[in-house]
Amino acid sequence: MDKIRRVFATSSGREQAKNYILGLMSPIGRKNGWQMAECLGQKTPYAIQQFLYRGKWSADEMRDCMRRYISEQIGEPDAVMVVDETGFLKQGKKSCGVIRQYSGTAGWVENCQVGVFLTYASSRGYTILDRRLYLPKEWEEDKERRRAVGVPEETQFQTKPQMALEMIQEAVEAGVPFTWVTGDSIYGDFRDIRMWLESQGKRYVLCVSGKEHVWSGLKQHRVSKLLENLPVEGWIRESAGTGSKGERLYDWILLHLNPPPMEGWARYLLVRRSIDKPGVLRAYVCCAPEDIPMQTLIRIAGTRWTVETCFAESKGQVGLDQYEVRSYAGWYKHITLACLTHALLTVLKTACTVFPSVPIPKPSDSSLEAFKKGRGL
Repeated sequence: MDKIRRVFATSSGREQAKNYILGLMSPIGRKNGWQMAECLGQKTPYAIQQFLYRGKWSADEMRDCMRRYISEQIGEPDAVMVVDETGFLKQGKKSCGVIRQYSGTAGWVENCQVGVFLTYASSRGYTILDRRLYLPKEWEEDKERRRAVGVPEETQFQTKPQMALEMIQEAVEAGVPFTWVTGDSIYGDFRDIRMWLESQGKRYVLCVSGKEHVWSGLKQHRVSKLLENLPVEGWIRESAGTGSKGERLYDWILLHLNPPPMEGWARYLLVRRSIDKPGVLRAYVCCAPEDIPMQTLIRIAGTRWTVETCFAESKGQVGLDQYEVRSYAGWYKHITLACLTHALLTVLKTACTVFPSVPIPKPSDSSLEAFKKGRGL
């Protein structure tokens, strides 16, 4: 609470923030207003709801505090930043940014919101560093809808990769310690990310799709064509990290691409092949010092899976997807508080192995059932 004290102008604001974080950390089934209020011993959820709806505090200032906290507590010079998105399934059309679009959460096109996230992974833990709410093109043109949910007038349409690049740039400007960036092909295919990282002397291992082109020799090559003509020799079997079922073993090969305009650096195409299904391939464009071991590039490629753990933990334990707000500001406030709570738990996990027993407040007599009974509902 000392770290985020300056975000709030009043002591009541700080108290509501503390209560909200305690509610997100509680063992209740869903982290909505009613259940959090009941767990905290409050008669109604109104104080919690108004803290998000009308509270005069900045989610971006909170994010800045969270970013500093993560850097101080688990920051390391050779850490990895991961970019990815996740969906939030929604009903209706009134929630900010909601539309029928592909959701990785559902695995198909569904009515949902999509958030783009930047996560941070070091040897001391991994957690969410930054977040953006994706506003589809249809929302840019619907001014009435934007006004209804409070989208700032200056907010313009950005693609998901553009949002990711902006978050990386802001993290660099804020002095977040890291060396590597990795992410899926939607971000690897966006060359602006790769070019900007090279201009900053940062290393990357970014997945690319088969339609992406890379330079080798005197011409560009489509990645899909390179994957059709891979060498027979030169493959190694290496783990991309430990998963829920043990080591994630694959066969790997490293192909040299034309180097960047930086002395002593090289670009590579790292190819991953499934052991059980040799026809299943995945390609990564890499940029790093030319003496970098291949095993290091493989390890960074495997680090991308930490973002999935961050999403699963944040949704399952601190209610990242259990908000009841429709507004632009409300989304950012809840998501930022959930991310901050996950960061706190990550820091606690690195600091100790045995957790003290903390008493949980008993629900008050004025529960949801009592409230409905009193209103004749």
